[in-house]
Amino acid sequence: MHINLISKAVIVTTTQLTMILIAVATIFLIFILIAIIKMYKLKAENKKLMETDVFKDADKSYKDFTSGHLYGDN
Repeated sequence: MHINLISKAVIVTTTQLTMILIAVATIFLIFILIAIIKMYKLKAENKKLMETDVFKDADKSYKDFTSGHLYGDN
């Protein structure tokens, strides 16, 4: 009789733990999906920004500064 009560308590506890684990796994899955969606949005925005003229102009305006006095190239 005593063993039967313990086994029923264990079954309820196992069921409760299973439900808690499913809930936690679902929450983490939602967080992972949100992170993946944000990653793709940021990737697309970065690609769009890299295609603008701002970065192309910055590359053209670069000047070699290694011939300065700090490098002994007087």
